Amino acid sequence: MPQEKPDLRNLREPVRFKRALTLLLMTLVLPGSAQIVAGSKKAGRWAWRVVAGLIAIVVFLVILGLIWRSGTINILARPGTLRLVQILLIVLALGWAALFVDAYRISQPLTLERNHRLITSILDGALIFVVVGALVYASVIVNTQRDFVASVFGNTKSSKADKGRYNVLLMGGDSGADRVGTRPDSMTVASVDANTGRTVLIGLPRNLAKVPFPAGTPLAKQFPNGFQWKNCGIECLLNGVYTYAANHKDLFPGNPNPGETATSQAIEAITGLKINYYVLIDLTGFRDLINAVGGITLDIGKRVPIGGETSPIKGYIEPGKNVHLDGYHALWFARSRAESSDYDRMARQKCVMSAMLNQLSPQTVLTKFQGIASASKEVVKTSIPAGELGTFMDLALDAKKLPVSSFSAVPPLIRTADPDFAVIRAKVAEAIAKSESLDNDGPGGDGKTSTTTPRSTSGTSSSKPSTTHTTKKPSKKPTSSTSTPPANGVDDVASICKA
Repeated sequence: MPQEKPDLRNLREPVRFKRALTLLLMTLVLPGSAQIVAGSKKAGRWAWRVVAGLIAIVVFLVILGLIWRSGTINILARPGTLRLVQILLIVLALGWAALFVDAYRISQPLTLERNHRLITSILDGALIFVVVGALVYASVIVNTQRDFVASVFGNTKSSKADKGRYNVLLMGGDSGADRVGTRPDSMTVASVDANTGRTVLIGLPRNLAKVPFPAGTPLAKQFPNGFQWKNCGIECLLNGVYTYAANHKDLFPGNPNPGETATSQAIEAITGLKINYYVLIDLTGFRDLINAVGGITLDIGKRVPIGGETSPIKGYIEPGKNVHLDGYHALWFARSRAESSDYDRMARQKCVMSAMLNQLSPQTVLTKFQGIASASKEVVKTSIPAGELGTFMDLALDAKKLPVSSFSAVPPLIRTADPDFAVIRAKVAEAIAKSESLDNDGPGGDGKTSTTTPRSTSGTSSSKPSTTHTTKKPSKKPTSSTSTPPANGVDDVASICKA
């Protein structure tokens, strides 16, 4: 027998008004509860089943995340999963709105006096607006994430860790209007321990000459004695490999990214490391990415010119501790060559990478996600597949807790015009071995083991800036900005980023 609709006319008007408000608030706190208590039990039970199912899914994902964090992120980051979540949020918004409308109907607003009926109507509309608006906004965020993953991350096959490490080539390319094509002016290999996340940054100068290629690769056949030929000038340097390959696509049939492939192969031969993936960052959009995350804070040891070389110096980024840089100044700090060498520039770029790693918190990503995703789509190109996103996010969270070490193949250790690649490979192996030894030290060492809690590093950057950047007109005798590399080429990034 269907349950009869209760007649509220025998109740006093103030009681009916309180009952109407209560039904709306019950729908806000526990969708379907108003229908359960007011007689529409079938609709209420369906709503409760949906709520129970959603809670069960959330609890399952939380438990799975605690047990298998990277796998959970991989599942949730897939474009198909994100599309499903987006549809679910929209359906949930429509269903919740329907429950509010039904709760308003059940309260029999026509039995209320005019003022109380107006208050009830306004509250119902406001609750629908807030709840539906929040869920629709969440669906927009999810759609942004899906679009970001689909646009930035590749569909290539996953590459397994080599000797327990992921080696990712980070390239900073400048494809501005004054340049023909993209030429990576910054090349750094991030070698990451697949278990601990401990990272070694390996810097390679753009002007490295006579670079070799692995046997059997297209450019190894073209240049059996290394990347060189008569009167080639700057075209024969490491950063010219990208352009050469891009201009000779016939050597890479079926490969849509010959420049990235050839550069990765050259760096494999130089370092002796297997390059799993590459990340190409367009420096012309780097400013927007830094601005999207709210800037970075780092220590600056020497003043850095803004402009110079082919343009006049417009000012300086002055030295100091905890200097906060927006995108414009962070870009000049990373790319400026005036009054310094390429090797100073490489050191500054490591400081920027370390600052972004240490300061890009999950809270920042969540609160500024749309800006970050929008900027990243224009800035970042990578071969890391979407299915590995969780793996690298997991490693990044671990890496934030540990010091980052570094090796740079720079003079006087290396003569860039005639480099000894055997020395480079030996120093790379030494830097990685030194980093791995920290994890093997156990509780008494400087690292962490699989049974101990990762120790936080006392970095040189702060998440709360105490000073801001300043720019000044150049003086007649600007201070020279040069750095002396460590004797063995191996250092701690924190040590080179101190003011």
